[in-house]
Parts: sequence; C-alpha cells; structure tokens
Amino acid sequence: MAKARATRRNLDSFTVKSINKIIRAGDCVLMRPSDSSKPSYVARVETIEGDSRGANVRVHVRWYYRPEESIGGRRQFHGSKELFLSDHYDLQSADTIEGKCTVHTFKGYTKLDAVGNEDFFCRFEYNSSTGAFDPDRVAVYCKCEMPYNPDDLMVQCEGCADWFHPTCIDMTPEEARKLDHFYCLNCSSGDKKKLQNSHATSRKTDTKVDTKRRRR
Repeated sequence: MAKARATRRNLDSFTVKSINKIIRAGDCVLMRPSDSSKPSYVARVETIEGDSRGANVRVHVRWYYRPEESIGGRRQFHGSKELFLSDHYDLQSADTIEGKCTVHTFKGYTKLDAVGNEDFFCRFEYNSSTGAFDPDRVAVYCKCEMPYNPDDLMVQCEGCADWFHPTCIDMTPEEARKLDHFYCLNCSSGDKKKLQNSHATSRKTDTKVDTKRRRR
C-alpha cells in the first residue's frame, strides 16, 4: 500500500532557531547563497508552509535583485543598498534564512538618520525575462541629468532649486560642504557670484548639502 503524502498547511509564523527570529508573511529576509563568497540573497516572504506537525518548513519567496544581477548591470545612479523587486518567485527551505532585513521605499530610505547593515531600498520592480523596469523613468538632476543616488553628496542651487554633484560643477566634496550659498551657472548674474563662501564654515546656513534628500 502506498504511503499517504504528508499534508502541508500554511503557517502564520515560524521561528528560525539559528537566529532566534520570528518570520511572518510579508517580512524581508536574508537567505544563504549557494556560493559563500557572494552576499546574502534578499527576498520577501510570501507564504510559509509546513507539514501537519509544523516541521519541514518552507517559504515561498519573491526575490529582490541587486543591480549587478540585472540585465543592464549596475549603473552610476544605483545606490549601494539598492534592490529591485523582481517577478522571480521560488520555494526555499526556511533553514536557509540567515536574518531579517528591511527594504524601505526610496522616500523612506532618504529620510533615515542612519543606514544599518540590514537596511535596503527599492524604487523599481524588475522583469527578469525582459530586463524592463517599472516605473521606466524617474526624475533626473544636475547637469549630468542622472537619477538621484542617495549615496552621493549633492548641493542645491538657491536660484532654481535644482541639485548638483560637486564634481559636475568643478568642485570637490570638501569645498561643497563649506558653502554658505550656491548659485548654479544659469542662475548666476553680473553682481551675484556663482559661489559665496565668505562666512565661517562653522556657522549654520540655509545651504542644502545632503547625501540623503527627498525626491521632488
């Protein structure tokens, strides 16, 4: 007589003993890669299932891709903690979960006071078959017309309110941090200097120089 197949059921939660963390559907997790030289994979748990005894637990996940794992590869505007939510689903043993993490919205990430090892952000969904992104375009800034990389230092023009990379306006990051006022070339006029730095650098000013700013 054939042995009856074990009944499996969805679980509300599961405790990963190796990290002593409770995992629930909707959580983002770090998963052990097959190649130990690679960073942990990042996934969103869709459902959790186990047998009738709550053992042999597996998780249905939706993978996040890093920019270098995409068809187009990593580009200049991709942040070091940027991920793409892919259309790639999988079934994995819960034992491969190495930890929990947080994948923020782009706006939420730019408001963080500090970025931890378990903090990531996502602003695109990614089609792993075609390499297409949703949305397929975002706002661009600076003379180089690049999307915003939250890792990069930028300075805001007091005239047009656009943001610029110091290197794109012939300035070092150190010089940018010392600015009291900044006007881009287009907003500069005869008696208005492009750069004004006549006050002590320790004085609080209204000039916006930031590495994590809000999107317009």
